[in-house]
Amino acid sequence: MKNKTLKIVIAALMAAMTCVATMAIRVPSPTSGYIHLGDGLVLLSGIILGPVYGGIAAGIGSMFADVFSGYAGYAGATFLIKALAAVTGSIVFHTVNTFLLKSVLKVIPVLLAGVTGGIVVTAGYFIFEAFIMNLGTAAAFTGVPFNLVQNLFGIIVSAILLPVLFKIPAVQEFMVKTV
Repeated sequence: MKNKTLKIVIAALMAAMTCVATMAIRVPSPTSGYIHLGDGLVLLSGIILGPVYGGIAAGIGSMFADVFSGYAGYAGATFLIKALAAVTGSIVFHTVNTFLLKSVLKVIPVLLAGVTGGIVVTAGYFIFEAFIMNLGTAAAFTGVPFNLVQNLFGIIVSAILLPVLFKIPAVQEFMVKTV
């Protein structure tokens, strides 16, 4: 019970940090979205909390950032896309990390997790903008380069923060139990 409560508390904290990181620096894109640093926390949510709690934390934090920033029309899609990105990133990170002798501080698992999570984000927003928002594929494609830049920043943020967070004994102990 204590571990589950701790997991919920850390998930809430990751959701809040994802929301703040997403809202702190926003560069608008041509398709009404924006570039931000929150994807680094989306990826870290999946890595630290695992796919279920990490996906929920990433989705909720990102969704609230859209709601609080005036992008409520994107909130539902953002929840789903960012949750799937965290789930994908988590699975890839922990799978690759297992084959690399469980060294969580290696860059390769973070890079591969970020790339696969980034593919989910880029494809997800492309599909949402092209077909759900009915902008058409040409208009939705203009957002792809911005999503790729955002993905790159997310990978950099998570690669920088993971070793720092992993030095905190409680995070290290919790993450080892989560894996």
